[in-house]
Amino acid sequence: MIPILSINTPLAIINQYAQNTLVDRLGICFTSLGEGWVEASMPVDERTYRPGGFLHGGANLALAETLAGLGSMLTVDILEFDILGIQVSANHTGSVTEGTVYARAEIVHQGNQTHVWNVEIKNETGKLISTARVTNLIVKRNGK
Repeated sequence: MIPILSINTPLAIINQYAQNTLVDRLGICFTSLGEGWVEASMPVDERTYRPGGFLHGGANLALAETLAGLGSMLTVDILEFDILGIQVSANHTGSVTEGTVYARAEIVHQGNQTHVWNVEIKNETGKLISTARVTNLIVKRNGK
């Protein structure tokens, strides 16, 4: 069952909603949210490595799309609308081999049919590791 989500939803409930999904498998944990922004952390370990022991760029993209998806879900009635990620692109500006990365997504366009998000991913010292742009399509659920 889909819970009703808002910026007032406790983080524990939002993180519980992500259990048994890719979000959970990658160790992504939502840490903070507000009007027009969402933050999360992700471990740099065997779940998120590429061969060679570096953080996988695809894990960064999954983190970015996860944050933007939740951000869009918090702005619409998710019982009436589906959120579909339709475009994600990123520039990886650094590398990480251990620890945790931290990401913040901020909405830059909130239309009726599309949302556009900027996402910055940083290492534990605050160095930019990746910057991403995510576009979500907002569509009416079937039967509504």
